[in-house]
Amino acid sequence: MDILISGASVAGPALAYWLRRYGFNATIVERAPQLRDGGHAVDFRGDVHLSVLRKMDGVLPAMERAQTGMGATWTVNAAGKKIARMPADLFAGDIEIQRGDLSRILVDASDTEYIFGDSITSMTEDADGVTVTFERTPPRRFDLVIGADGLHSTVRALTFGPEARFAKHLGLYVAIFTMENYLGLDHLGLSHTSPGRLAAYYSARNNTEARAMFFFGSEPLTYDRRDVEHQKRLLREAMSGVGWEVPRMLREMERAPEFYFDSVSQVHVDRWSHGRVTLLGDAAWCASPLSGVGSGLALVGAYVLAGELAAARGDHRVAFPRYEQLMRPYATRAQKSGEGIAGMMVPQGRFMTWMMRQSQRLMPYTPGMSLIAKSARKMAEAITLPEYPVGTAPRPRPSGRAS
Repeated sequence: MDILISGASVAGPALAYWLRRYGFNATIVERAPQLRDGGHAVDFRGDVHLSVLRKMDGVLPAMERAQTGMGATWTVNAAGKKIARMPADLFAGDIEIQRGDLSRILVDASDTEYIFGDSITSMTEDADGVTVTFERTPPRRFDLVIGADGLHSTVRALTFGPEARFAKHLGLYVAIFTMENYLGLDHLGLSHTSPGRLAAYYSARNNTEARAMFFFGSEPLTYDRRDVEHQKRLLREAMSGVGWEVPRMLREMERAPEFYFDSVSQVHVDRWSHGRVTLLGDAAWCASPLSGVGSGLALVGAYVLAGELAAARGDHRVAFPRYEQLMRPYATRAQKSGEGIAGMMVPQGRFMTWMMRQSQRLMPYTPGMSLIAKSARKMAEAITLPEYPVGTAPRPRPSGRAS
């Protein structure tokens, strides 16, 4: 069977790895001209996440070599004075890695065909397969199409309708970019909160660089997702007047090799599949970056979807419903967690901001810190994974690899 996957971030390459393992032919199409190298740190925690990673030959050792090794994150005031210390396990889980590094590891492990700088424009399904047209590549035929193309999924829009029907804005926007580690942080993070805004700065890639991360509260904004300069203007306007290192960080933004800007949103789709098309990862169930388990969900979902296709010998009519039956309760739990964090992470008003700082000061002396970490681990482990036998799928035909 020939399977097209849209999206080469985390879910897509992970799915391609498992499909190849089971004998399917996968092709990945990615809108970006090359693999994205930036992004924030993502973490994996608990037996479920680690069990999937251990099953992927060479992936976990490569991730361990590239992990961030981050220590604590300190909350600071406008003058840079440290207020409260947040321990590493609150954010980093069992293993933490930069998203760009994770994508590269998964792409290398997937050993499949990649088409960069292109996107799907139409899909026409018939009894035997799907004819897919692209912006640049000539039309091709596939047996199945998987949308692993994130919050703004093209596959979801073509199959189920406009994004506005499924996206739920959580009242925040996020921006992330790479910058020089000019403060000389040693596996350390700093964050500063003002009413409705949060700025964070943390070292990355063994202190050779740093990441800037901003959150700010806003109603839905109108902007072109491909107009980076407009997005930077929106960020500058939103963070205007914030002290600490924010003015310097915004100046450094102009030299950033990559810039990410998006709404903090969730995706709620009543049904993840239609005919020979199904959704995976954020395209199906985006829990928002605030959930802290997005990449873990993507890897687990890829494992389950590929395993169910193999167990059903490629019969999507059996595999797709079974995949959704297993994954939907897990994804729904993560979404509920993400919804509850937005107001706490970026409080509105001076009083609520002051209250959050007081609670952060007291947290190391109360059970709250360990309870948060335990809750995150419990959520990550809230699924029982089937064991899928290797070798149940049809034998593959030779496929190439392009970039």
